[in-house]
Amino acid sequence: MDRSYPPHRLNKLLELLPESDAADVFPALDLVDLPQHVILSEAGKPIDHVYFLTEGIGSVFVTTPEGRHAEAGIFGYEGYIPTSAVADVAVSTFNVNMQIPGQAYRMPYSAFRKAMRENTNFEKIMIRAIEGFAVQLAYTAVSNAAHEVSERLARWLLMCHDRVTGDDIYITHDFIALMLSVRRPSVTTSLHILEGNGFIRSERGVIRMRDRAGLEEFAHDAYGQPEREYKRLMSELAF
Repeated sequence: MDRSYPPHRLNKLLELLPESDAADVFPALDLVDLPQHVILSEAGKPIDHVYFLTEGIGSVFVTTPEGRHAEAGIFGYEGYIPTSAVADVAVSTFNVNMQIPGQAYRMPYSAFRKAMRENTNFEKIMIRAIEGFAVQLAYTAVSNAAHEVSERLARWLLMCHDRVTGDDIYITHDFIALMLSVRRPSVTTSLHILEGNGFIRSERGVIRMRDRAGLEEFAHDAYGQPEREYKRLMSELAF
């Protein structure tokens, strides 16, 4: 497959592959559209495909036996899902769906596992990506326990902004409440705080970033360390 085939950009992990390794992997990839809310994997069910996003944002949900759920992490063009595949686990651990529509390169689970076994550089990149994602999940747990809702919202908006093109994040207040596991009035109050400081502009179904630097300062230590760790992990790759 020609590396220029994608209409926009490649997934960051696929971009890291040396040319010879990419030539082995790319024939197993199929570019697909992913509408909002489409399910990519379900907890306890077999993994059919592994997805490498090129556009859009996906959410990883944890659901308790009693049906309570919360977002554990998000991913975009910098990662892949389901993460269980990297450990040769054929059943998904989490529920994963698209919160912002986009596209992805879809790879059959069997082809992913074959590449993990036979392509050392592919394996190295996939494992490093999972380490970076694990750091994000850990910081989400810390943030949920240590930060106010407005700081958590600031972190979440910054993470989304990292993964979209432009400054508009198309998301509803109800969905934000679901992502942060808080009541909708808490989201509305926090959005008013961020908007009052001039960091964002909130309209129906869309949040526009206006002052990213200010929002990062407002988020304090809720944002930044996982992003720095991901960059370090990927910059230290040696082929």
